[in-house]
Amino acid sequence: MSEAKKIEGRVRLLNVRLAFPQLFQAKAVNDGDKPAFSASLLIKPDDPQVKTIVGAIEDAALRKWSTKATPMLNQLKATDKVCLHNGDLKSQYAGFEGMLYVSARNGTKPLVLDRDRTKIVSEALGRPYGGCYVNCDVDIYAQDNKYGKRINATLVAVQFSKDGDAFAGGAPADPESFDDLGDTGEGAVEGDSAAALW
Repeated sequence: MSEAKKIEGRVRLLNVRLAFPQLFQAKAVNDGDKPAFSASLLIKPDDPQVKTIVGAIEDAALRKWSTKATPMLNQLKATDKVCLHNGDLKSQYAGFEGMLYVSARNGTKPLVLDRDRTKIVSEALGRPYGGCYVNCDVDIYAQDNKYGKRINATLVAVQFSKDGDAFAGGAPADPESFDDLGDTGEGAVEGDSAAALW
């Protein structure tokens, strides 16, 4: 079973499942929102990393609200204003039912890495994708300003860990599943073209 590691105030989550990744281009969720990079990180309720996440949430509340931390945190949980959510509330989406998830955002592009720690700079590589497994660094902090009170998670870094069943559009394409037709042109139909298919 994977374990979370705390690194300089950050929580590192290992082998969590990635959903709704917006890692390479910032996007506004609602009209008037600032565009942001974001992801949902799915985790089993019995994963020991949940205890680390909960501890980080409690620490953030304590730092912000001191003696009022417990009642404030209870109020935020009751109104779903904490970054750790019940996946059953999004059971209409594949992979969420029976799970917990951390919603994380960042106005700045997070670091995105492949398994070998090389940087992934665009979606062209085809990973990470919704449904794969990743390692992530998130900063958990308390918000108390004109926009309201919440416990948020900042998406700092994402590392592709392993493949999983893709949530949308099927599994990633595998070029090895096609035959090598060479340069003979065999199999082409005279006059056939992409335009003709439409």
